Amino acid sequence: MNPQHKAYSDLIKAEAKKLGFAFCGIAKATFLEEEAPRLEAWLKQGMHGEMQYMENHFDKRLDPRLLVDGAKSVISLALNYYTDLPQTDPEAPKISKYAFGTDYHFVIKDKLKQLLQTINEQIGEVNGRAFVDSAPVLDKAWAKKAGLGWVGKNANLINKQTGSFFFLAELIVDLELEYDIAPTADHCGTCTRCIDACPTDAIVAPYIVNGSKCISYLTIELKNEIPASFTDKMEGWMFGCDICQDVCPWNRFSVLNQEPAFTPHPELLDMTKRDWEEITEEVFKKVFKNSAVKRTKLSGLQRNIRFLNSQAEPVSEFPPVIPS
Repeated sequence: MNPQHKAYSDLIKAEAKKLGFAFCGIAKATFLEEEAPRLEAWLKQGMHGEMQYMENHFDKRLDPRLLVDGAKSVISLALNYYTDLPQTDPEAPKISKYAFGTDYHFVIKDKLKQLLQTINEQIGEVNGRAFVDSAPVLDKAWAKKAGLGWVGKNANLINKQTGSFFFLAELIVDLELEYDIAPTADHCGTCTRCIDACPTDAIVAPYIVNGSKCISYLTIELKNEIPASFTDKMEGWMFGCDICQDVCPWNRFSVLNQEPAFTPHPELLDMTKRDWEEITEEVFKKVFKNSAVKRTKLSGLQRNIRFLNSQAEPVSEFPPVIPS
């Protein structure tokens, strides 16, 4: 153990805690050998759907040293977004908890900039880059290596203390640090609640999610019309989906987030089913200013709401009677 590396790591973890991150772990920047064949197989089977960007920068996804010159360490961070605030109209189309407040990209990027600034001020000039779900970095693989949790059967990272309602982000730096070398054991056991609860059967096997069947993909990433085969399978979700997390037993340990930026817009939770169906550009811009929901644009949200309102044609149990 190098005392200086330990001191630097302790400083970084203490600063991350001050900035509101729930967890901070550090792994050595190296090639992700275990992930390479898994990612290749997932892409070959077309489970990324229209997310063509997943095919790009294959090598960079597996080796952070190709993203940051001289990279030595990957600092993984988790920011809690859990809330128990409900949408008041039970008939209203549903939004995933993560999108209730300010877009997490803005919130986390600001925190990572502050963390990198502290590192530069207190340790010395460090070359590093911040990543928040917007570059070829395998967040869950690095978080697992850094000891933040294990990857569950729903392919989400799960932490024994607080469940899975948190965002992941990274700082990749050219600084030697002390590494967390004991990844968390898998604690899913024989539980299959997430697999059983998924209405679109997107979790095709334990730990494997067919992204092209996931409600989050269908309501956010998919740019074309939602296939008719998913009619009556969306469970009322119009932006994202929390089902596999809501049913996970580990999320009984979720704690309320303390991030003011994640407080929902005052009008968001009170919107009725009719309000959503009649939403205008003006209301959309006001309610979703600086929100992750802006990603779908108003037209995408309206497409999702229309799809939820469409019903499959009833199929008669008996053939029609043809008059003689």
